[in-house]
Amino acid sequence: MNRGKTVNLHIIDKDYVVACPTEEQDTLIAAAQHLNDKIKEVREGGSKVVSPERMVVISALNIIHEYLHYKQKKEQEIVTFSNEVDRLQQKIEFTLSEIQ
Repeated sequence: MNRGKTVNLHIIDKDYVVACPTEEQDTLIAAAQHLNDKIKEVREGGSKVVSPERMVVISALNIIHEYLHYKQKKEQEIVTFSNEVDRLQQKIEFTLSEIQ
């Protein structure tokens, strides 16, 4: 892994300098932008949240909730796919046994 360099991020009106491997810089920048977008949603969503710290916490919770929902959905899709592969494998084995 490349040691990389520092990346300047701007999150809720503050600048942060973060060390990051070169190959992960684009993802880090996208993550910071996603966080900014979520904070903006909280800020403009009519929420009573006023402190920047609370906006970040609520935004982070929203992002984690979305991630866990996505992860749960993908895990269920993997189980469904695996079950379908098993079913097809059994069908193939049965068909091959009938041929012999």
